Amino acid sequence: MTLKHSLSAHDVVADAPVIPVIVLRETAHAVPLAQALVAGGIRMLEVTLRTPVALDCIAAIAREVPQAVVGAGTVRTPADVTSAAAAGARFAVSPGYCGTLGAACREAGLPLLPGVATASEIMQAAHDGHEVLKFFPAVPAGGAALLKAWHGPFGDIRFCPTGGISAENVGQFLALPNVACVGGSWLVPDDAVRAGDWRRITELAREASALAR
Repeated sequence: MTLKHSLSAHDVVADAPVIPVIVLRETAHAVPLAQALVAGGIRMLEVTLRTPVALDCIAAIAREVPQAVVGAGTVRTPADVTSAAAAGARFAVSPGYCGTLGAACREAGLPLLPGVATASEIMQAAHDGHEVLKFFPAVPAGGAALLKAWHGPFGDIRFCPTGGISAENVGQFLALPNVACVGGSWLVPDDAVRAGDWRRITELAREASALAR
């Protein structure tokens, strides 16, 4: 798939069945991890802003792994948006949604996958022009059954469920017509990252990129 110069939220969720949710604790791991994921067919990479080195990791991937499209996750404030964009992030993912955050992303030119867990939150995000949403935390909030129920009243909305998704249950989510892709951390297990087992991560990415949807 060739990405347009100007990235959209639809582009982010259409590229592969899974977006890895990445927590990096060492900057040195960023580039080889990104290279391992790309080698397995996964290019959209969500690096969460949960550690002190996250922005440095985003910058390193943006600079040294041009085949990857790195985004910032756990974006909660306009300041997070500004910092992520300055580091080279090309999209943003938030655990929840408010209009201020959406406006900051529009100003920065970052497509946003806003987090929602209720019908009211979906309506607010849709009112502000967002048609692709992150369903979070997916499994604790109602899982595939809730997504199936939402398809009736929100048939024009596409979702990226994240939170509790695993290799064991991913199929039930990808089978739903309103699910564009899922977010998951199982592609980047902590023990493999700490050990520098990039071959294992490439294999997990290859399996994920081959999932039917």
